[in-house]
Amino acid sequence: MTRNPTVLVLLAACVLFGAAAGVHAEERVVTLESLLNEMIDRDVIARWPHPEYVCRQDGSWDRRTKTPNDPAGWFANGDNMESMGVPVKWETHQGRQECLLLAVDGPGAIVRFWSGGARPKGKVRFYLDEAEQPAIEAPLYDLLGGKAFVPKPLAIMNSGEAINLYLPVPFAKHCRITYDEGKPPGPPPGRWYNIEYRVYPAGTRVQPFTMDGFKAAAETVERVNRTLAEAPDPTDGKAVTADLAIEPGKDAAVELPAGPAAVRLLELRMPLDAAGESEAPLRSTILRMNCDGVETIWCPVGDFFGSGPRVNALKSWYRSVSKDGVLTCRWVIPYEKSARVTLSNLGKQKVAAQLRALVGDWKWDGRSMHFHSNWRQQRQIQTKRAAGTMDWNYIEIQGKGMYLGDTLALYNPTKGWWGEGDEKIWVDGENFPSHIGTGSEDYYGYAWGNPALFQGPFCNQPLAHAGNFGHTTDTRTRSLDAIPFTKSLKADIEIWHWEACKMDYAAATYWYALPGATSNREPAPEEAAMPLREGPAGIRGAIECETMRVVAKSDALAHSTQSNYPFADGQWSKDGQLFVQAKKPGDFIELLIAEKAEGARKVTLYATKSHDYGILRFTINGKQVEKEFDSYNGQPVLSGPVELGVFEPKDGQFTLRVEVTGANPESKGPKYYFGLDAVVLSPPQK
Repeated sequence: MTRNPTVLVLLAACVLFGAAAGVHAEERVVTLESLLNEMIDRDVIARWPHPEYVCRQDGSWDRRTKTPNDPAGWFANGDNMESMGVPVKWETHQGRQECLLLAVDGPGAIVRFWSGGARPKGKVRFYLDEAEQPAIEAPLYDLLGGKAFVPKPLAIMNSGEAINLYLPVPFAKHCRITYDEGKPPGPPPGRWYNIEYRVYPAGTRVQPFTMDGFKAAAETVERVNRTLAEAPDPTDGKAVTADLAIEPGKDAAVELPAGPAAVRLLELRMPLDAAGESEAPLRSTILRMNCDGVETIWCPVGDFFGSGPRVNALKSWYRSVSKDGVLTCRWVIPYEKSARVTLSNLGKQKVAAQLRALVGDWKWDGRSMHFHSNWRQQRQIQTKRAAGTMDWNYIEIQGKGMYLGDTLALYNPTKGWWGEGDEKIWVDGENFPSHIGTGSEDYYGYAWGNPALFQGPFCNQPLAHAGNFGHTTDTRTRSLDAIPFTKSLKADIEIWHWEACKMDYAAATYWYALPGATSNREPAPEEAAMPLREGPAGIRGAIECETMRVVAKSDALAHSTQSNYPFADGQWSKDGQLFVQAKKPGDFIELLIAEKAEGARKVTLYATKSHDYGILRFTINGKQVEKEFDSYNGQPVLSGPVELGVFEPKDGQFTLRVEVTGANPESKGPKYYFGLDAVVLSPPQK
């Protein structure tokens, strides 16, 4: 048989390339130190991983969750070890009874371990590569909470006494994690947990974790721990700066240097007003970025930087937001040829911002990925009482890349807990999600729905209010626990509320992908331009009616403060209103809104409507508002903003007179009651 010499050369080249690749693969050994260094190398996550791995999660999720065709099971909420729906497995080690939390074959690495519930009293043990003695043995509370040998923030406690371990634990053949609180055959009491781990291809060389190895890596551990805590800004690269003034409905674009290159720092300075709020609404100001001719980022500014719809302090590994309105992103954003950053103003007022981008070198190759960020909002989502409603989709991606995390900014109109829903993440079209958790707050690194603010390198709650009503912002980003996908990824979270009400959900997502990837998220300018629902945190700039001094009133008229009412569409500002029990037409109350005021002000009233409320006439400083206000509604609802007009102060004061003029024909009961929530005095628009 005659052999083609060209084919022989190609075959020889392939053999040589394969041998060289094999040598290269053998040289790359996964160790504790290599994983720690990877954790703080922001360049690494911007390239397709080498060696490749898959990321999976296991934990105490309710095993009744099997198929969407069975809604009762699909939204099952027994997510601790006592109610997860299957018997737990106990093992005997050196005469001890230990409950098995995880068993997984290697090569691989544990990359995140979260636990919540009652304060744990038992010990956790990591058995690696079928060794009889544990490689790690420590009280669970101490190990994951930063009180044992792993320092904070590699081990960190967040609100609700949720404990999180980020120290990577590599293993070559097998990993078993056990916990010894409780007695068989029952499960450990009051224990929720989620464990995320990597699995590498067979043949990947992994050096398993040992305590001797941990001690030998003390300098690396200390350096990585310090770096995560400080989250320093990169300093190398060319600075591109611009002072932007963007009129409503307009854009401002900044071209970046020609590639190949990478943005290593993106910073926006947004001026604040006298109250410390951003003068530019962060929800209606949109960050856009075009890399190599494709728009890869379309996201409201506040959501992109993890702050939510307003300026809330944030300190994390990839992003930070200062109280004085400086928003910083440290994700590496590579591009091969060209890039452009654009700010779009969807609001009704001019936006002023200072932009600074630090652009450094980047070697573009076949593993280089573009950075993406997308946003979605859905308002007035109807929940059920104490039941799951739906899987709410963050994003669906087609292509090859890495999922990096998300920011959830929501509005809860009641004091009922909103976050019983579990995350569900499907990778590469799998039939059942390989990531399924135990609750929305667990996904974001805390527990018990605790509204206390917390900061950490990868999980943060920069905004929350007592009772969990009003606006909440939770954000989670990933490093070693980033999720690779080769064909597709779908990320959902369950809507699961203890009350029947109407929620607003908005989610920003962050991901890398090789060129050509697409998602189901299109720009949503109409949603981003919508005003925020206001609630118990207080309407921005409001003067609460229940705190105003009563200047005059009808003799028989009674008034009081009402609070803690579970509206389906919102909540009173500061959770209270002035409730006025008028008896007949002509009854009135007069309130002092403000004194020592200067200049004309637009007066906006927030009130309540209900089945026994009357028709009202408003008068400001003796000047009557032309249109009367019918405060009747078949069930109690918030009125939303009621524009009364622009008025001048009288002797430095603003007074509001509210008089009953009649009743709606549908009104039942007393007919003439009314409720006043708050008043906002604002400069008139020019």
